[in-house]
Amino acid sequence: MTSVFKGKKILVTGATGSIGSEIVRQLLKEDPAVIRLYSRDEHKQYLMQQEFEGFTNIRYLLGDVRDRNRLETAMQGVDLVFHTAAYKHVPLCEYNSFEAVKTNVIGTQNIIDAAMANNVDRVLLISSDKAASPPNVMGATKLLAEKLMTSVMHSRGEKKTRFSSVRFGNVLGSRGSVIPLFAKQIRDGEPVTITDPEMVRFFMSIPDAVQLTFSAMEKMDGGEVFILKMPVVKLGDLTDVLVEELAAKNNQDPSSIERKIIGIRPGEKMQEILMTDEEAMHADDSGDMFVVRSSLKLPGEIEPAIKESKGLAKGYGSKDAKLLSKEEIKELLSDVLSAPDLCCS
Repeated sequence: MTSVFKGKKILVTGATGSIGSEIVRQLLKEDPAVIRLYSRDEHKQYLMQQEFEGFTNIRYLLGDVRDRNRLETAMQGVDLVFHTAAYKHVPLCEYNSFEAVKTNVIGTQNIIDAAMANNVDRVLLISSDKAASPPNVMGATKLLAEKLMTSVMHSRGEKKTRFSSVRFGNVLGSRGSVIPLFAKQIRDGEPVTITDPEMVRFFMSIPDAVQLTFSAMEKMDGGEVFILKMPVVKLGDLTDVLVEELAAKNNQDPSSIERKIIGIRPGEKMQEILMTDEEAMHADDSGDMFVVRSSLKLPGEIEPAIKESKGLAKGYGSKDAKLLSKEEIKELLSDVLSAPDLCCS
């Protein structure tokens, strides 16, 4: 991967978020010429300035992906773009639908336009498993963002910028995820609020998610959706592990922690899908990820703008993935559980 990032100028949108900030941390190991941190959160940019004090190849840029002019300035001379900025909270997007559209859809189109205006080499959108057969606004906007990244490969004219997307599920310990919430409830001796203990979700660690994202940036030809394979966790098992581990660290009796079932929230599903049956028809299995290529074939094209895939027999959902045992969940959570701000009161 050094050949992709070494000496390159890289822009990361949403750079102060959980995924964006880890992308920055891991990119710094690859000796890029410069990393431009682009986000609208000035406080978190200030905190990142403290964390990365001493690095001379980082630039801190305040801005919103809704602002195309600002993006065009921020992308001048840039080689690679990681687009992580998005509204991701399912219920909030349900109640504030057009705000999700403005950031997740219009913001992505602004990224595309700014990248082509600056002849950026590659742009990678960080998407979500919610984009697969979406029943909610957040998923629908992320699906449309993916479609924008794919279709521009046919409409970019003579521009050489390549656009692709990477799709994965829940990331352990990320901002807004259930783990920090459950940890706080356990630490405060409050009931742990579970939507449904039988609900299952795809989970992976932040570093693993970022490394597979780097792999997608390296491999992309343009127009693909890279779908990262992830293990499945049952919400009730996750809760049991967190209660057992965190209660003990806070000198609490695990049996004293109450579970409160609150029911499924607007827009949520019991099972998750990573890749639909329709997408599988245009997908290849590359081991740690599926690569879905566009089915678009435009009239008059001598050859498709995007490589064709062999195709797979069916899609991939939580029922097809490995369900982790409680011991395996504990191992997966080991780094997260050791974080001082999570485990201790």
